[in-house]
Amino acid sequence: MQVEDPSPGLTKWKRLFNALAHQQNKHQVGNHLVMFVNRAMKPARFVQQPEKFRRMRDGLNVAMSLAGYAVNEQGQVVHTTRETTVSGALARAKHLADTLHARGTHPQVFVYCTAELLAENYFHAVLEAVKGVAERLRQMSGLTNDGAELVNQALSTKAPIIAINGLKTETELSEQKGFANLLVGVFGAIRNPTAHAPKVVWPMPEQDALDIFALISYVHRKLDLASKV
Repeated sequence: MQVEDPSPGLTKWKRLFNALAHQQNKHQVGNHLVMFVNRAMKPARFVQQPEKFRRMRDGLNVAMSLAGYAVNEQGQVVHTTRETTVSGALARAKHLADTLHARGTHPQVFVYCTAELLAENYFHAVLEAVKGVAERLRQMSGLTNDGAELVNQALSTKAPIIAINGLKTETELSEQKGFANLLVGVFGAIRNPTAHAPKVVWPMPEQDALDIFALISYVHRKLDLASKV
């Protein structure tokens, strides 16, 4: 774009911001910003990553809609109706919900975190979804405890309350143990940090949230086939 780089010693995003801000302040028009978005969002750059294009486009459109602009399917900036903050947020949240539905996410995942998904609050959506697994275990087992204690008691191989298979062979007993260990890990590695750490020190990017939702969806599908002993 032949735009001056006023701070070459800084990190990339700061250099980009300062360069574009410098042009905006100097010329008082947004031509360079539009040019930058058009070139950065060329569909040819995302042939191998179409989901990344949609995610970036949705994120841009939340901010740009407030000024009456949007990025279209061709990656070009166009004029559009000016949106409110709420409308922009809901449009962006719809992307995440659509992505989860397209992945075939288990319906139980949405039972416990719909409000957080609509606010696109990945941090608390993940926390509520994992808490939903514990609640389902309590409902299925009749127990009232939580965390590892709940899992180990409900999915015990010696005195099981919930069985994900027949528990008759070594393979089936091993699967039961592995499933219990998986759930203990989910609570320890995902729920406990998000429950105790502030959001600002425990970031939850969208890709991490999607992967965690996939894991929780798998857990619910296993519980669909489980039986109470």
